[in-house]
Amino acid sequence: MRAHLVLVHGSRLASSQWAPQVALLQGQVDLSLVDLPGHGVRAGEDFTLDGCVQAIDESVRGVLPSTPVVLVGHSLGGYAAMAYAAAHPDALDGLVLAGASATPTGPGAAVYRGVAALTDRIGPERMTRLNDRILRRLYPAERIEPVIAGGYFFAPTAAAWREVMTHCRPSMLERLSCPVLLLNGQFDQLRVGVRDYLRACPTAREEVIRRASHLSNLDQPKAFADALLRFTREVLDSAPGSSSGRIGR
Repeated sequence: MRAHLVLVHGSRLASSQWAPQVALLQGQVDLSLVDLPGHGVRAGEDFTLDGCVQAIDESVRGVLPSTPVVLVGHSLGGYAAMAYAAAHPDALDGLVLAGASATPTGPGAAVYRGVAALTDRIGPERMTRLNDRILRRLYPAERIEPVIAGGYFFAPTAAAWREVMTHCRPSMLERLSCPVLLLNGQFDQLRVGVRDYLRACPTAREEVIRRASHLSNLDQPKAFADALLRFTREVLDSAPGSSSGRIGR
């Protein structure tokens, strides 16, 4: 049996963020790529977590009922995936939260409010030039140009993190019975709350990608893809009779 992975991108990017993984995962799993409201093909939509849940649900429910589904979200997409899992706790066979193991409250939340305010002040044209320059300095062209080609989406940043800081908590995972992977870069600042997530969700475990930052799927694309494949094999092995135990889809 082959699993279906639904991939949800991070803040200010679009589904093109997953270009390095698509090339590594194709042929081993089936894939769907989600654009969140305010990003990619949904750039004209207002960002809300409810809208994120709906966008993810369209992809999850588009998968054949007998096919195991693993939902993968990075950063903002991880919190959106968490919101989806809380709303549909029986719809998934596995959940991967990448770079989304911080509880978005307290002093740490102030940092993201500041980032959103700075983005608004600098403006989209200067932010685009800045992002292009940084990403092209960090990554080889063959890895990063397909990501850059998908564009940047700065307008939803403030609303997106406001929604996350208001609604997302580790307790959202308490009702989940499916396996959960907290996949974090070794130097990711959003690892800080991982123990809270492990306490809230008994089915969760953490895996750390060495020599990777918050953008672990770009820093170490093969290690990231390999971690997804290992987790997917765990999901398949744990499914009773090698078939899904979901009742919600």
